[in-house]
Amino acid sequence: MSTHNDPVVLAYSGGLDTSVAIGWIRERTGRDVVAVAVDVGQGGEDLEVIRRRALDCGALRAHVVDAREEFAADYCMPALKTNALYEGAYPLVSALSRPLIAKHLVATAREMGASTVAHGCTGKGNDQVRFEVSITSIAPELECLSPVRDLALTRDLAIDYAVEHRLPIETTRHNPFSIDQNVWGRAVETGFLEDLWNAPTKDVYVYTDDPAYPPLPDELVITFDTGVPVAIDSVPVTPLEAVQELNRRAGAQGVGRIDVVEDRLVGIKSREVYEAPGAIALIEAHRALEALTLDRLQRRFKRHVEQTWAELVYEAQWFSPLKSSLDAFVEDTQRYVSGDVRMVLHGGRATATGRRSPVGLYDFNLATYDTGDTFDQSSSRGFIDIYGLQSRLVAARAARTGQTEAAQGTTART
Repeated sequence: MSTHNDPVVLAYSGGLDTSVAIGWIRERTGRDVVAVAVDVGQGGEDLEVIRRRALDCGALRAHVVDAREEFAADYCMPALKTNALYEGAYPLVSALSRPLIAKHLVATAREMGASTVAHGCTGKGNDQVRFEVSITSIAPELECLSPVRDLALTRDLAIDYAVEHRLPIETTRHNPFSIDQNVWGRAVETGFLEDLWNAPTKDVYVYTDDPAYPPLPDELVITFDTGVPVAIDSVPVTPLEAVQELNRRAGAQGVGRIDVVEDRLVGIKSREVYEAPGAIALIEAHRALEALTLDRLQRRFKRHVEQTWAELVYEAQWFSPLKSSLDAFVEDTQRYVSGDVRMVLHGGRATATGRRSPVGLYDFNLATYDTGDTFDQSSSRGFIDIYGLQSRLVAARAARTGQTEAAQGTTART
């Protein structure tokens, strides 16, 4: 039985699992499926091809959304302003895209009068949580469905179903990796990478060339305005163009290869290989400019905010009140993060070799040791006396009470 007035809205990638899910959902729930494909810069097939495939696989309707500009401006740029790296390494490639996809799924569900949204995630990873928490954070009235998790759609069954129903999708029982990619980067897992001792092979990488055999160093100047890249080598760029250009140039130098064991939200440790040449190069440049433009205490506190922000986004809290509060703080810190950073890309490294800003806090005359130095060195003696006063009092107390060893940082007794 089909109930066209209450279809299931499916996050559609165009691949095997979500193509099979269209018919699988209809057979097991009696409800039609509306497929929604969101382009966040993952490349591959044309959106119209994907839309046509969804219809050929039995979708009632198929919507495609080119969200690349939106993703770069509204999701990647906040991550850049925050220098967001989960566990100090992962630039949140997949985590950033899920709330955006969820937003478009909810919009379609409301347009279609649907009460259920579906996705193709398993019950083992982070993305099921990201999709469902994001969806219900926007639209708490919606139900969420995972055909793989809730309707027993295993990969073997998906392949058999696709063959039996002659679906217009390539099927294979041997796919060594699970891959997710967008304009901010590329995530690769499973297969032989699950053995932590196995080094990644050349076929793992697509966005980056081998850093062991780099071309000549590539020097460029990135111009920022309030924390956002607005020009590269004096050529104006949008956020999307900035990321794409750095993906190309930093990727050619092997920048942004990351191989880590990370802590998943569901409690599992997972080996992940990432490629994020544009993200890593931009974060390095942004950090260099912040070092010039942020106050010391502001910069110190922001490092704690960056860690918490990255953890929140990784753990499906894009729409949480705490992240909203942290966004306000980060945005305030970016008021003066404007200027130029010269970068050299070479052999897997993105290195800042120059920085300048009309609103920077660096004063050459205070910093120089040469003639023209305006720093009053005679002030330092009094500063040191006051700064070290409490340490001196602590040391004197230790001496009076016989705790000299403890004051020196040891508990040894003779």
